[in-house]
Amino acid sequence: MSDVTLQNFEADVIEMSRQVPVLVDFWAPWCGPCRTLGPMLEKLEAESGGKWKLAKVNVDENQDLAAHFGVRSIPHVVAFADGEAVDQFVGVLPESGLREFLDRLTPNPGELALREARELAAAGDAEGARAAYQAALAFDPGADDARLAYVGFLLDHDAIDEAEAEFGLLSPRAPQEDGYAALQTRLEAAKNVGDLPDATALSAHVLTNPTDLAARLDLANVLIARREYEPALEQLLEIVRRDRGFGEDIGRKTMLSVFDLLAGRPDVVSRWRRQLSTALN
Repeated sequence: MSDVTLQNFEADVIEMSRQVPVLVDFWAPWCGPCRTLGPMLEKLEAESGGKWKLAKVNVDENQDLAAHFGVRSIPHVVAFADGEAVDQFVGVLPESGLREFLDRLTPNPGELALREARELAAAGDAEGARAAYQAALAFDPGADDARLAYVGFLLDHDAIDEAEAEFGLLSPRAPQEDGYAALQTRLEAAKNVGDLPDATALSAHVLTNPTDLAARLDLANVLIARREYEPALEQLLEIVRRDRGFGEDIGRKTMLSVFDLLAGRPDVVSRWRRQLSTALN
């Protein structure tokens, strides 16, 4: 537990919440309900073993902070995670209600392992990331978001057979997850690329046979498997321009999946969306 003022709010609440959730208890010495809620929160923080932190703001001494968060009645508790206010309640909850509130706020072990896996992958620790992904799925085998992230990681490291096996373990709800269609496209491209000519041969063929849309699609799939997404989009867009109905609109549908794969580059996606819109009109 820490006492927080305007001077240390950024460090003790905002920055700390990027590591673990922080509950900010707005209280005052004269507030009877505050004297009931405060000890309950302190007890639960001690029991949590560091899964979340408690910060207390005396509203009499920190009126600017109270006003900033719209505190009109106390006790007023605001929960922070990843640098943002994410939940709150006013008044005194029973201990069971507090535990439910905290359960919504604190990540389960699977979520913590998934976060670690992503951080290790970003840092280039492939072995550590693989172990963390596997741990996340061991905690919660039904976590489609974790399995999709693991599939993407395996594809990044050319572990195609493993990626296909993991993709097959997704639940029937998985198609509703963000990125599902994009990963499916990428996996299919990676699986099929071994049976196709290389990109150089396909490019030469398309250059001399511009109406061979099947070859253009093959080339696009090779480029997707190599994560050369913009050249792939060039081929897919040409398919749309030449024959919208080819392969049951496969050109446009695959472009949409590639847009998802390029989600981290919104400027690129925006440019290609405009070109696709022009081709469809």
